[in-house]
Amino acid sequence: MLTLHIANKNYSSWSLRPWVLLKTLGIPFEERMHPFGELFSFSPTRRVPCLNDGDITVWDSLAITEYLAEHHSEVWPRDVIARAWARSAAAEMHSGFAELRNVCSMSCGQRVKLASISPALADDIARLDALWNEGLWRFGGPFLAGSEFTAVDAFFAPVAFRIQTYGLKLGDAASAYAQRLRDLPAMRDWYAAALAETWREQAHEDSISAHGRVTDDLRVPAA
Repeated sequence: MLTLHIANKNYSSWSLRPWVLLKTLGIPFEERMHPFGELFSFSPTRRVPCLNDGDITVWDSLAITEYLAEHHSEVWPRDVIARAWARSAAAEMHSGFAELRNVCSMSCGQRVKLASISPALADDIARLDALWNEGLWRFGGPFLAGSEFTAVDAFFAPVAFRIQTYGLKLGDAASAYAQRLRDLPAMRDWYAAALAETWREQAHEDSISAHGRVTDDLRVPAA
């Protein structure tokens, strides 16, 4: 049985990627959650996500995805052109969109009005809109690389929550795609669990406050 180590669901965008991939594709695994702020001895980097498969340890969400793809062909699109595009788009999300990450920290349960949209953030939002539209148009939807949910959708799943939290504006097709991701059963389960968490991580809370004003907090009260 695979074991996936993750951190708190309200904040952990990196953990969400392999979790929603495993859940949506129906690949059995055991989930183990650890509070943010700890240093995790089970991971070589002491970070999450981290996947254990018997004596094999795989860390980093992209490496975990590729490991799963070795055993499950449905992780990436079967069509070679769609697969190449999907891998490129996922890698771009993995290493890019720095301003979006820095300004719009993931917090599923909060709603935030940003103090401003910097040119760098506007560029990231525009690139996101263009990339999503390209995939939806080129491969026919409803997912980014075609009719089936694959790893590229999992890599953008945290962005779907960020769009909701910060009220980010995209075009109609991209906005509809973000909603489609949030409507997935696995995403609904993650969201419900995130709202039920009573634990708070101060660094995340401070980052959100530094970039905007919290207009609503849908989480249960902190412990």
